[in-house]
Amino acid sequence: MMRRLALTAVASLAALSAAAPAATAAASAGPLPLPLALPLLQDDAAGTRLTVVVAATGNPEADGTYELQCGPARGSHPAARQACERLEQAEEEGANPFAPVPGDAMCTQQYGGEATARVTGTWHGHRVDSTFKRTNGCEIARWNGLRPVLPNVR
Repeated sequence: MMRRLALTAVASLAALSAAAPAATAAASAGPLPLPLALPLLQDDAAGTRLTVVVAATGNPEADGTYELQCGPARGSHPAARQACERLEQAEEEGANPFAPVPGDAMCTQQYGGEATARVTGTWHGHRVDSTFKRTNGCEIARWNGLRPVLPNVR
């Protein structure tokens, strides 16, 4: 293996030495054409900028207003990186975590507490204005499905 590596290095140096005069001649003939410009790749997560307002969770540390930006994760959100990862996962799954519970959904009649949240802004370039509560099984599942964007509430 070592001998092969040494031979490859010697062969590469020989090839560069042989190409040097041609490169020098081309340089004296005038400037080389510039490479084609590559399109800038837009990070879809960069289109995520949200304001999350959480109230009545029973945990004063969870209640408040938080800013969240993704691509890279930043803002005043206490778990910004994990929240951005969850939002990216939802995008990859083709799910809209901000969609309301369908009106004809069959939901268990359980109560998850007074906690409410409102999320506004943009997610992957889509406008968001969504309200969350914990008034039945569907709403609780919807809230829990967006953790850690929304805090863990019991």
